Order: sequence, then structure tokens, then C-alpha cells
Amino acid sequence: MNEITEKFLLKEYGISEKVLLLHRKALKEVEGMFEYYDGIREYNQFKVLKAFQDERISDYHFTNSTGYGYGDVGRDTLDVLYAKVFKAEAALVRPHFVSGTHAIAAALYGVLRPGDTMVSVCGRPYDTLHSIIGLAGDEDTGSLKDYGVGYVEVPLKEDKVDVEAVLDILQKDPSVKMVHIQRSTGYGWRKSMNIAEIEEVIRQVRSAREDVVVFVDNCYGEFVEEKEPIEVGADLVAGSLIKNIGGGIAQTGGYVAGRKDLVEKASFRLTLPGIGGEAGSTFGVMRSFYQGLFLAPHTTMEAVKTSVYAAKLLELAGFVVLPKAEDKRTDIIQAIRFGVKDKMIEFVKGIQFGAPIDSSAVCEPWDMPGYEDQVIMAAGAFVQGASIELSCDAPIREPYIAYLQGGLTFDHGKLGVLIALSRVIS
Repeated sequence: MNEITEKFLLKEYGISEKVLLLHRKALKEVEGMFEYYDGIREYNQFKVLKAFQDERISDYHFTNSTGYGYGDVGRDTLDVLYAKVFKAEAALVRPHFVSGTHAIAAALYGVLRPGDTMVSVCGRPYDTLHSIIGLAGDEDTGSLKDYGVGYVEVPLKEDKVDVEAVLDILQKDPSVKMVHIQRSTGYGWRKSMNIAEIEEVIRQVRSAREDVVVFVDNCYGEFVEEKEPIEVGADLVAGSLIKNIGGGIAQTGGYVAGRKDLVEKASFRLTLPGIGGEAGSTFGVMRSFYQGLFLAPHTTMEAVKTSVYAAKLLELAGFVVLPKAEDKRTDIIQAIRFGVKDKMIEFVKGIQFGAPIDSSAVCEPWDMPGYEDQVIMAAGAFVQGASIELSCDAPIREPYIAYLQGGLTFDHGKLGVLIALSRVIS
């Protein structure tokens, strides 16, 4: 920031000289790291562009189908485009997925059958999956448990997958049909799994059982590294279009990609057997889906830079962060441990006050559907709930950790974090 900008922040946002001093130091320390992420962004941007060119994308792909949506060339070609980018056999990209969790659920219900068992190798998965698996305690909701699908959870060992325990289960339990890997942390306190770690886990799993389906929850991870999970042996991945891969343009939707037979099974759970991905009108959203994918490598790295900067700034301010600024990223999430409830809440509120949309809103903890604790969420976004836009959420439970993610531009991400920190320290 130049002198004029800093004076503007002092006058218009009341950001203290103390916070600006921390900012100057943080920015100086992370600017060299940004060159590494720019290299990843450039590679992924070229990869996506080549896929667009290979598939000869034209404006006639931005179709507006209604009714059954049979023969929607834009929808069907977008599936091919995603498959090419992910190095997958097939993909299913639809506005009818209401969230990443919905896409994940379609994948799980599509593959698993009564009597099968799913093994979660990253410990307890993200809160919104608990009701799907049958961990929330509700009965007769149509959970996997209700349908006779077994579930085994392998706790992490020193923040790593306990491969020995996983292999023991695979060798002793022939009912295991799927290994579930959650790339991001969820509401945990650990580093996210990078692609190299995922590759090693898959290699070990394959050494024990060739028949097991390896599923990766890819939310928050797309385009943060040069490779995606399919390229290192995963059979199936799923995620949300209002996170990384929608580029801040997609207004809704999700995707499933991987082996053709498994993607088809997921499509039967999105619609119904016999129809799958052959139907489903797209209501004129195709242009935003294509444009979002094209912008995603750049937009994702703006969010990554925001997280790296926030990690350094908050650490200099005396807070414990994970990952640290120097750690190589595999997703866009930055965890910040406040230890004190009120400080955490004030920080989240500050992110909301720094938003372009609903900056006057005061967010408060509430009983959010799918979560076991009250959650406070700052999401002043152009697309409701889009966590590729600067946002922050935190379950109201000890040790009071906030999870920051997103930032369509680093400039906005930087300012939002400064506003939030100013509410926490004087």
C-alpha cells in the first residue's frame, strides 16, 4: 500500500497505526511466497484454456434449455470439459446440486449399497456429512445408516492418515466398498491433505485392495496445486461450484468427476435410474458456468494469497494459525485459533463489515441446518454462501477457531482481514 491508501484506511475505516504496522511487515514477508502460487495459477490457467480450445467452445454452448432439457449441448459439453480438466473419464456438472455436500451425497448414495462399508480415513468428516452418514443421531431420515451402509472412522495419527490402521481394516473387512478422503480440514485443527499425501494413501490402499473405490471430497482444493486427485489415482471426486471451481461467477451448482461408471451411478441419485444426466434443463446458467471455470485458476489464487497474508498478519498479532504462511497450500482455508469466544466473534463480524454486500449486517451465532453447534458466518457475498468470496465461519465451541476463506481479489481480502483484526486488537 502506498501512503495515500494508508491515509484512506485510517480515515475511512479507522484502521489503527498499530494494525498498519503489522500489515506492512506481513506483506513484506509474504510477497516472495506469492511468486510460487503465481506459477501454479499460470499452469492451471493454461491447462483450462487448452481444454476450452480442444473442445471448441463457442457461444452456442451458452444454451438456455427448459423442461426436460434433452439434448442440451452446453450442459453435455461442459461435462466433457470438466472431465478433460480433471483428467477424468466423465463428469457431471449441474445447477441442480444445491451444494458441495449434495454432490458428495449423490456420489456416496450412488456407489454404496446395503451391506457395504465406507471407511473415513481422515477421522470425523465435515459436520454437514454427519446426517448423511447417520452420525447425527436422527432416525429414519434416509441416511446411509438407515439403508444398511456401514461406517468406520479411522482417527488421524499425528495429523496424518493412520495407514496401518486403514490397511488392517481393508484386509479384515471384505464389506469395505469405499475409502473416503476429505482433502480439506472441515472444522478440525490440522493441515489439509496435499496431493502428494493423497497419492501415497491411494497407493497404499491399492496395495491392499484393488476393488475399493477411493472417493475424495475435493471442496476448497481445486486449482490450488498443479494436479487434481483423479490424476493420482482417485476414482471419484466431488465439489461445489460456489467454491474454487466456479470462479466467483457460478451462482449455484456442484460437480462429480471420475470413473465413467461411478459418475453415472451418482447421476442416478441426482435424478433417477434410467435418466441420470440425460435430462435436466439449465435455465440459462451455462455462460456463467463456462466463464467461472475459465476464471477459476486466477480467482482461486487470489483467495490463496488472502489466506497466506492472513496467516502471517494474525501470527504477527499473536494468534496461532494453521497452516502457517510458509506452509504449502492445498486448499483456500485459513484456520485461526482465538482461544476466546468474544474475540473470535468480533473477528468474524469484522469480515462481514468489510464485505461489498450487506456490510451493514451484524452476523450472530445461530442454529444452522446440518451443524451440531451454533455457527457464526460472515458471508457478504454476491452469491449467497459462496466461500470463494471472502467469508469466515466458526462453530461456537472451544478452542474457538475461525475458518477464513475466499477473496475474489487479494486487495479486498487484504482489507477485509485488516478490518477484522482492527476489531480484535486496539
